[in-house]
Amino acid sequence: MTAVRNVLRGLLGSVIGIVVVGALATVVFTVAIFVVSTGAGLAGYDPSADFVVLSAALVVVAVILTGGFTPRLSNSGSEGSSDDATFDDRTYN
Repeated sequence: MTAVRNVLRGLLGSVIGIVVVGALATVVFTVAIFVVSTGAGLAGYDPSADFVVLSAALVVVAVILTGGFTPRLSNSGSEGSSDDATFDDRTYN
């Protein structure tokens, strides 16, 4: 019975995580749309809504991909690091 309870607890945690990530992604995408449309307006352009959404989607995808590689890139070239130090790769744990 405890195995079933652990599986259900893990499933509930996954569902809550998916909902939270979806909500945060929606907020980030909305902010990106605002930034792209405001920037285009300040530059004197009047793009259609299709291009604003496409640009915001590309910006968000670039941010997500860059955030995934940040733990790998953050330790490279740090001062005081020795060659025999272990590398903590948090991306693929």
